[in-house]
Amino acid sequence: MRVYQTLTVETLGRVAVVTFRRADQLNAMNRMMQGEITDAFEALSGDAGVGAIVVTGEGRGFMAGADIKEYAAQTSAEFDTFQAAGMRMYAAIENNRKPVIAAINGFALGGGMELVLCCDIVIANQFAKLGLPEIKLGLVPGGGGTQRSVAKLGRNRAKLLLMTGAIVPASEFVAAGLVNEVVDVDRLMPRALELAEIIAAEPAAAIEGLKALTAHAVSGDLAEGLAMERDILGDLYRSEIGQQRVKEFADRSPARLKKAGS
Repeated sequence: MRVYQTLTVETLGRVAVVTFRRADQLNAMNRMMQGEITDAFEALSGDAGVGAIVVTGEGRGFMAGADIKEYAAQTSAEFDTFQAAGMRMYAAIENNRKPVIAAINGFALGGGMELVLCCDIVIANQFAKLGLPEIKLGLVPGGGGTQRSVAKLGRNRAKLLLMTGAIVPASEFVAAGLVNEVVDVDRLMPRALELAEIIAAEPAAAIEGLKALTAHAVSGDLAEGLAMERDILGDLYRSEIGQQRVKEFADRSPARLKKAGS
């Protein structure tokens, strides 16, 4: 894994931890950071030694959107290039072969919230806040925020967030299903790592299959999804790990039934 200037990648067993390291800018994303995030996640996607990824930020911010100073200085052509590169970055997270767990330690705004929308599981501390405040600049999100917010929050919730530019406590997103859990500050990384380790311990092919199936369920045709589910299940059942685990469970079943009946 290469050395980066705006983030670090650490490996703890089969869990990779990506930490944004622009704390003095609330981890605001500039062009260098955008490229490094893309590179890191694309590399992790193909790393057989990694089973799950945790992404978080240093300091008080998870990611406070784009670096506005750099953003404001872009030419029209540079702006278009930045947006196109952003599409690749978000895809590297959303379409990653490994489950990505966001550990939101502070502000996740604009592009930061768009990044969270690409993650599979979201854990936040009690001080974390999220928002898509682009309307305050007379703009709209450009990294998939309009589309993914509707898919994950519902149309009316998303419109309220987008049209007001509100910055909202993470706890308010639990009922909506975007945030899985809100925990105390000192429990944020331990909880994220705990979940990552549980997931990383399972067969990689099954986890990858579940990620693909649940993604299809959101926007795909039901019949196609059921066929996809059947094909993936068949491959997993016939795999060495699948056969071994099914047999082990079957061998333990008589003892379980006897214990339950006693």
